[in-house]
Amino acid sequence: MAKRISKQKSNQDTEELKKAIITAIEDKKGENIVVIEIGKIENAITDYFIICNANSNTQVNAISDGIERDVKTKVHTRPWHTEGRENSQWIVLDYISVIVHVFQTPYRHFYQLEELWADAPMQKIES
Repeated sequence: MAKRISKQKSNQDTEELKKAIITAIEDKKGENIVVIEIGKIENAITDYFIICNANSNTQVNAISDGIERDVKTKVHTRPWHTEGRENSQWIVLDYISVIVHVFQTPYRHFYQLEELWADAPMQKIES
């Protein structure tokens, strides 16, 4: 019984985390927000990917900074790991259960993460 309650709490925490991330992206005018539920795929590295793009390295930085600030304030957590701040073409924020990818638009089109995870359920966020 304790494991079930723990899992339920974990699911609620993940939903709260996803909501805070999506709101932060929308606040900074991130584009083409997609949530991919990769946790249902065998050997997945996380439960969810959240992907968005922006039109400049300044906006990519603003979005990732906004995500970190809002998640820290609303969910009281920080990313376990971050990558890509050196050139701001593709910044990754790893929150364990959710990994966020903030791309400059041309890099998102080049890497096509949605195509790599096409077997997973995908939700486009209308903003």
